[in-house]
Amino acid sequence: MSVITAPSLPRPNAPLHRPLMYFASVNAVLVMVGLIGMLVDDRVIAGSTAWFKPTKFAISFVFYSVALAWLMSLRPTPSRLAARMATVIVVAGVIEQVIIFGQVIRGTRSHYNTTTALDGTLWVIMGSTIVILFLATLVIGIGLMRARLGDASVTWSVRLGIAITLVGLALGNLMPQQESGVEGIAGAHTIGAPDGTPGMPLTGWSTTNGDLRIPHFFGMHALQALPLLAALLVVLAPRIPLLRSVRVRLGLIITASAGYAAVLALVTWQALRGQPLIHPDQATLTAAAAIVTGVVAGVMISVASAAGTRKVVTA
Repeated sequence: MSVITAPSLPRPNAPLHRPLMYFASVNAVLVMVGLIGMLVDDRVIAGSTAWFKPTKFAISFVFYSVALAWLMSLRPTPSRLAARMATVIVVAGVIEQVIIFGQVIRGTRSHYNTTTALDGTLWVIMGSTIVILFLATLVIGIGLMRARLGDASVTWSVRLGIAITLVGLALGNLMPQQESGVEGIAGAHTIGAPDGTPGMPLTGWSTTNGDLRIPHFFGMHALQALPLLAALLVVLAPRIPLLRSVRVRLGLIITASAGYAAVLALVTWQALRGQPLIHPDQATLTAAAAIVTGVVAGVMISVASAAGTRKVVTA
């Protein structure tokens, strides 16, 4: 007779991309610098403690760099183009972080700031690095989408995670299009009020108005969330026989990806209507309930599909 065996995580086929890992290490140090800055520096920029934004960016770059380096290492064959694009991302990220931290030291905003000629030039440079980072990620993403990185569930978690991440990065373009209401500031992340409204703990997202940072953040971190979910399902498979079926795991990944994309659409819609995340109206709650219902239904369908894969074949 034959039984379904427990799966295993895909193994790297190449070393982790060194520039990405160096960049992650530098940003880990910058996280500590930012945390110390928040403790000893009482300055406020755009309604938040001066060191809050650079610390968040450093944390984000740590996760982004490590995840991208790990995914690139899973390719069956190394790609010189992907390696070069990853180096481009590091260069763009370094420039962006130098400007962000430099502007904090100067005591002024980094994003959308055209108050002086210097500030305007720095913002143009930042805008360029953001575009370069997006395009380089797109090139790497296309290559990863075409590769098989483990079984179907892991492969599709990467493909769908990259697709949603690119959407999340693109949503950042909504911010420069907003009226800030402040002279010399060409853009905003708050909808319905100037930036600097009361914010949530840890994230700083507005508690009184819509905030475009929410969909931007949520979307671009699908690159970590969905592959990590796929890896978790593989790790749990030896203890949960149901998860030993790749068909079940693939169904759960597709369901999670669809739910993730739906939530991204929801929080974008909510922000654009000027509605804070923690104060949803009836329309938002109804849409959220529909998403939850769809995800539960998808999970049930995925689990039900195990019936055919758990059969024991006897001679």
